[in-house]
Amino acid sequence: MSTTSVSRTYDIRTYGCQMNVHDSERLSGMLEDAGYVRAAKDHDPDVVVFNTCAVRENADNRLYGNLGRLRPAKQEHPGMQIAVGGCLAQKDRSEIVRRAPWVDVVFGTHNLGSLPTLLERARHNEEAEVEILESLETFPSTLPARRESAYSGWVSVSVGCNNTCTFCIVPALRGKEKDRRPGDVLAEVQALADEGVLEVTLLGQNVNAYGVEFGDRLAFGKLLRSCGEINGLERVRFTSPHPRDFTDDVIEAMAETPNVCHQLHMPLQSGSDRVLKAMRRSYRSDRYLNILRKVREAMPDASITTDLIVGFPGETEEDFEATLDVVRQARFSTAFTFQYSKRPGTPAAELPGQLPKEVVQERYERLVAVQNEMSWELNKQLVGHDVELLVAEGEGRKDVETRRLSGRARDGRLVHFHPGGAIDREIRPGDIVHTRITRGAPHHLVADGELTAHRRTTAGDRWEEGRKPKTSGVSLGLPSFGAPAAEPATEQGCGC
Repeated sequence: MSTTSVSRTYDIRTYGCQMNVHDSERLSGMLEDAGYVRAAKDHDPDVVVFNTCAVRENADNRLYGNLGRLRPAKQEHPGMQIAVGGCLAQKDRSEIVRRAPWVDVVFGTHNLGSLPTLLERARHNEEAEVEILESLETFPSTLPARRESAYSGWVSVSVGCNNTCTFCIVPALRGKEKDRRPGDVLAEVQALADEGVLEVTLLGQNVNAYGVEFGDRLAFGKLLRSCGEINGLERVRFTSPHPRDFTDDVIEAMAETPNVCHQLHMPLQSGSDRVLKAMRRSYRSDRYLNILRKVREAMPDASITTDLIVGFPGETEEDFEATLDVVRQARFSTAFTFQYSKRPGTPAAELPGQLPKEVVQERYERLVAVQNEMSWELNKQLVGHDVELLVAEGEGRKDVETRRLSGRARDGRLVHFHPGGAIDREIRPGDIVHTRITRGAPHHLVADGELTAHRRTTAGDRWEEGRKPKTSGVSLGLPSFGAPAAEPATEQGCGC
């Protein structure tokens, strides 16, 4: 790969799920290997990359609105380039250049590694470069990555999805499931742990179907247990599993492996068996609730979250009431709730019974109210409980005015805590603290008492020094460190 001048700067703007966030880490790593540097916040970048999502209905409008706002900056900045990648690029292809002819590069989900070359080619030819591959060019985890956190990292176990859910466009854009070999996954986890990273999240569109390519139905449970043998790795999470593929051995691995967190995010989508059938979700509500029962028998402290879709075509009031009933039985700590979005190219877009917006909105508000009440009730039950927190960066929007810090409990709950009474010196993101919950709110917990313990960590040291891992691909060496950057926001809802 040829290099570009080190004076060229870049900025990546990420939309959508954790997969996209992790892909953006890869894009950053490749650009920096090609000689680019991340743009300072107060400077216009030479290259702006949009890593897009196509799951939500307003994804197209959001992208073209942002491209339109960037056009004057490009006109005033000779040599500036704009690239569009991700799921929406895979879907719209040359349509992006037709609607926004000032875009220089369009690339898809299967050829992340082409970005530096496409940018150079577009500069040389002075015309837009569009390259969309129909199948995976190289597994993303073999590409370099500029990690966005000193203490927490994403590790892909697979890409793509073999499911055929009628509402979902992801399989058409990400392709069929491709699994990494277990040794490659564990090598990447080990490389991160060796550099002080305390927590990893294993990623896949259908993470517990892992092993389908090499014929081992129990591969994911084995992978969790193997993560338990990695020195220095304190927390392991995963997202998102599919109820169809959820096996008892995964529950046993979660319960028996000390560093695997008792947290489960498992999309339900609907509590109506009739709607689940129309969605081509290959389980029914009884199967789903039975998995939750087994999880809680093995791990009574487990926090369970989900995704829900309101207003799927043909959903009746009876169907919606069935969803409310399952939500009450499931007792989710949090639910990511979405109004059905009609996505061209999906079977559901052609189904009869598309519901009026006002009906969907009214049901959505009722479901959110029920879940908020449940979340608040469960959080209030935790008052007086001791918790271990991994101190986080940027999680508490009101931390400055409340003089609190924020962290994540082992079950994934967000806790805003008072830093008084620290046993060691100043608390940094990446450190571990212990405290006691004093108040429960619907979407977070508060701990305003004195800390009972504070452990300074290598991750905290790295954060304080402004050093975050930059991996060269697990087959190419262990992480090095780069300059700090703001952490991107993520959303659930793209898993199966």
